[in-house]
Amino acid sequence: MIDDDATVAQVVVAYLERAGVVAQHAADGPAALAAAAANPPDAVVLDLMLPGIDGLEVCRRLRATRADLPVLMLTARGEEEDRVLGLQIGADDYVVKPFSPRELVLRVQSLLRRAGAVTASTSAPAGVSALPPGRATVGGSGAAPEAPGALYDGDLRLDPAAHRVTRSGAELQLTVREFELLRWFLTHPGQVHDREALMRGVWGWEYGDQSTVTVHVRRLREKVEADPSRPARLVTVFGVGYRWDATPPATSSATSPSPAAGPSPAKGPFPAAGPGGRA
Repeated sequence: MIDDDATVAQVVVAYLERAGVVAQHAADGPAALAAAAANPPDAVVLDLMLPGIDGLEVCRRLRATRADLPVLMLTARGEEEDRVLGLQIGADDYVVKPFSPRELVLRVQSLLRRAGAVTASTSAPAGVSALPPGRATVGGSGAAPEAPGALYDGDLRLDPAAHRVTRSGAELQLTVREFELLRWFLTHPGQVHDREALMRGVWGWEYGDQSTVTVHVRRLREKVEADPSRPARLVTVFGVGYRWDATPPATSSATSPSPAAGPSPAKGPFPAAGPGGRA
């Protein structure tokens, strides 16, 4: 909990500890960065207005050392541009002062739950059926080694158990929200989702500032698209929402396969069902 207002910090820490969360308070940026280096946290509640090093710079430095650290931005600024700026530099969520301590605790628990779920299990996000063990493919075949519950789309590979995403073999540094947003799209290829639906499915919010979704989609495109200005995977359906267009399977050779090559692979976005059922 990083806030220079001791009264607010005491209330928040008390509510978090009452909910079973071990909380530590830092009053400014340098103290927070030192504490995070000495005892890496599972999540950070960060005030935007801090003395010395402001909250935006603290968030940048925390993200530089650990891209997947959940960050909830706490601010007295209600202007949209301030919230968007915080999201652009890496915050996963935000709460505007004055706020309900119970709401803040619920949002922290949501961030912790999502961060823990993607490192401890392969369960799908809310509203998505869990994928059975084995390789699930969205679009292309992919050449990376198979991992239980992993999702593939062309050169893109998402491994929920390891909380890793690679593109052409290189690991992508995604925040918790970006990871969950990508997993949502990979498990719903070809479907259009408006921002309200994404807020419910990925953020778990029934209401909120939908610009949050816009910022995270833009950040995700910068990491998964060859040309983010002309997205081929995560496309905008104007006036409706966003859709994930799966990478088409690699075109087969013009020559016919030899008899020894075996049967042709199954067509469509998913492999044919094996003994364990459909992947």
